[in-house]
Amino acid sequence: MHAIVIHASISDLAEAKRGLDQEVIPMMKGAPGFLGAYFVAVDDSHGVSVEVFETEEQARAAAPPEGAEAPGVTLGTLQFGEVIGSA
Repeated sequence: MHAIVIHASISDLAEAKRGLDQEVIPMMKGAPGFLGAYFVAVDDSHGVSVEVFETEEQARAAAPPEGAEAPGVTLGTLQFGEVIGSA
């Protein structure tokens, strides 16, 4: 398994939640190799997501570009890594 870790700036938390529920999550569920994701609002202006895929290639193919905008957020850095444990 491989994950994408995305750091984001949140400009509107309510709009970010709406965008996740109505746009981002439904789209991700259809992505090849998608296994699951968590979206965390660290505070009112910063968020982190961890999105898990079966392979590194699938994770990279599903990744948005750095700096992309989604409802209520601007994506910052993206990191990719092998999932080495879960609970």
